[in-house]
Amino acid sequence: MNNLLAFFSSSIGRKVLIAITGLLLVLFLIAHLIGNLLFFLGPDSLNSYAAALKGNPALLWSARIGLLTVFVLHLMNALALAMQNRAARGVQYQNKGYMAATAASRTMVITGLVVLLYVAYHLSHFTLGLTNPDHFSMHDAQGRHDVYGMILHGFQIPVVAWGYVAAMLVVAYHLSHGIQSSLQTFGLRNENYTPCVKQFSVFLALLLCLGFSSIPLAVQFGLVG
Repeated sequence: MNNLLAFFSSSIGRKVLIAITGLLLVLFLIAHLIGNLLFFLGPDSLNSYAAALKGNPALLWSARIGLLTVFVLHLMNALALAMQNRAARGVQYQNKGYMAATAASRTMVITGLVVLLYVAYHLSHFTLGLTNPDHFSMHDAQGRHDVYGMILHGFQIPVVAWGYVAAMLVVAYHLSHGIQSSLQTFGLRNENYTPCVKQFSVFLALLLCLGFSSIPLAVQFGLVG
């Protein structure tokens, strides 16, 4: 047990934890996007899906607690690794060539903190109903929580809709390096795999960004509702 704790406290161990939790979060985003896209099928499809989730509170809360645990582990280990790297360097380099590092890799902590702020607002908006309680309290004709109406009314507010789009661009920027880094941690790191890993990471990041952004954009441009 002590050896395991020592390993996950080392820089290599933290990278492994960051990679595992990062990929789990990406899988959640894919599943979450599939559910969200039911918005385009209309109120009944989305509200039925939401009601089915809420109809199984044990599964829902287990998933929420598990997701929160994964998110916290990812965040705390990323910050700890950044501090370890900074401490190991000692004095900052006088000449920062950044020959191997990309802009996305150098700003992972900054974009990660922006994502954290976005997640906090997102939960306040759609999960806890703190920011727009009048939208959150809506019910459809069958007495179900009107998730469709909540999303529609929320994204009819321009600053909210465009704020979400901006946040998703930051998420995509973070993922474009994060997915690549996680896959390379698991061994996909040679001249044959690296170009494909980079392309796949950027493609998946953009796909998620476009998918999530399509909903507020569709509402803002009057394509739904």
